[in-house]
Amino acid sequence: MWGLVPLYWPLLEPAGAMEILAHRMVWSLAFVAIGLLVLRRWGWIPELIRQPRKLGLIAVAALTISLNWGFYIWAVNTGHVVEASLGYFINPLVTIAMGVLLLKERLRPAQWTAVFIALAAVLVLAIGYGQPPWISLVLAFSFATYGLVKKKINLGGLESLAAETAVLFLPAFGYLVWLGASGSATFGSEGTGQMALLAATGVVTALPLVCFGAAAIRVPLSTLGLLQYLAPVFQFVLGITYFHEAMPPERWAGFSLVWLALAILTWDALRNARRTRAEAMRLTAEAEAEAEAEAEAAAEAAAVEATAPAQAGAPIPVAEEKTAGR
Repeated sequence: MWGLVPLYWPLLEPAGAMEILAHRMVWSLAFVAIGLLVLRRWGWIPELIRQPRKLGLIAVAALTISLNWGFYIWAVNTGHVVEASLGYFINPLVTIAMGVLLLKERLRPAQWTAVFIALAAVLVLAIGYGQPPWISLVLAFSFATYGLVKKKINLGGLESLAAETAVLFLPAFGYLVWLGASGSATFGSEGTGQMALLAATGVVTALPLVCFGAAAIRVPLSTLGLLQYLAPVFQFVLGITYFHEAMPPERWAGFSLVWLALAILTWDALRNARRTRAEAMRLTAEAEAEAEAEAEAAAEAAAVEATAPAQAGAPIPVAEEKTAGR
């Protein structure tokens, strides 16, 4: 879903990035509120209110994701789709690095190699651009920070998104009211089609984030980072084929290094998954064999106990009787 989003934002023009961002916040809360109402999942709200630390983390998550949204919308609508896709290519590697530095997750040698190659890619792109790829770096670090905070919040996908959009609702709604009062709003002035598209930003925003929030509390952060490079593949292809953005040699060189890093990560993840499965099968087989041996030993013990009373009550042979008499 995130990979196809660049096709959506140009449809909202002439709305600017800030107006689109405000509509995303407002309509996302409306969408998740309907979802919570249908599912009758309100019990978490009183408990959350009693946890100031978790509320603070939700506020941080709300701020980082709004920064990410705003930059991404602006990048797409100003012809920087390829550079935005680079941000999400780099993002898994930033996520992995944060997992190591902040969560003390341990990396395998192949993962370290991928991280260093990604750093080299950023250096190549910075030299080619004449400056660091700021759009890419802001998108990568903001979304990686969002993923880290979501990991610590440990709240369900729908619930956490509802809390984040509730934090953002009043500033966003106030901004839209101000736009309307100043005559700068496009909502309502560009026809019902554009109004419907702006309202649908709630669905476009909420569905992928609900999936991401649910995944963030279920899988290791390093695995989450690995999976996230699927979206920028679609974005990159759209940037080249649909938006016809330029790809000078230095861009190809930087992207090639990033892809090499991701290929190493993929190979390492698949190899580690095979080893994990093999080890799990071995442990399962050993446990089953041990359980079977214990069952056989218990059966033999039960058989001995069952025959012992019969042997105790059996008649003594004649020779033994005489011996016993003497």
